[in-house]
Amino acid sequence: MELQSKEFWFTNTMNAILKNEKITLALPKGRILQEILPLLKRVGIKPEDSFADMNNRKLKYSTNHEQLDLISVRSFDVATFVAFGAADLGVVGSDVLMEFDYPDVYTPIDLKIGLCRLVVAQLKDSENPDKKIPSGHVRVATKYPKSAKKFFASKGVQAECIKLNGSLELAPSLGLCEHIVDLVSTGKTLKDNNLIEVEEIARMDLTQRDEFIKTLVRKWPHMATSLSNMIGLELQIQEMEEAHD
Repeated sequence: MELQSKEFWFTNTMNAILKNEKITLALPKGRILQEILPLLKRVGIKPEDSFADMNNRKLKYSTNHEQLDLISVRSFDVATFVAFGAADLGVVGSDVLMEFDYPDVYTPIDLKIGLCRLVVAQLKDSENPDKKIPSGHVRVATKYPKSAKKFFASKGVQAECIKLNGSLELAPSLGLCEHIVDLVSTGKTLKDNNLIEVEEIARMDLTQRDEFIKTLVRKWPHMATSLSNMIGLELQIQEMEEAHD
């Protein structure tokens, strides 16, 4: 399928999907957003120009489709906006889904971007040189207290979780905790802060990709699923093109 005809097909399909309903798509800020934008372009979604302005303070944006709006929010808030009906679809990491586990949100498609793992880490020169999960009680700093407690409980360990939203790598060196639970990609940030990985909590895939980005759907499931299926078809076409090259 040639690019021009493919874009024409996607645009017309999008118009058909959005013909009778207004959709709000929630997208996370940061690194993941930069991976999402090329995919949106390939399926014929073009945000207004201010969307690409890093200094812009707007949170809601129009697109080239009258019935489709985009909102830009923190990654952890995407699932909340979808779960409570403020957005109809969203793109978010599996770490967020695992932490919140909203019962009325489901994940119809994996976009295969945003690669990382959820791990336990400690100081390299800690009193636990064998890198084993300690027994009894442990104090942990993390953005993911629910996931951390569940993991340590599975090891028979009571975890006292300290909720931090950033700079987790500082916590062990300042005596705030013994361990952290956080996402890692290359492991460079851990190394730069004299931390080592103790154990992997989650590798959220069946194809050795570390963090799956999920499309969340709550309202209007048939229409929203059609949209996500269209994006999924584009992924298949892209993979076939890459294999052919």
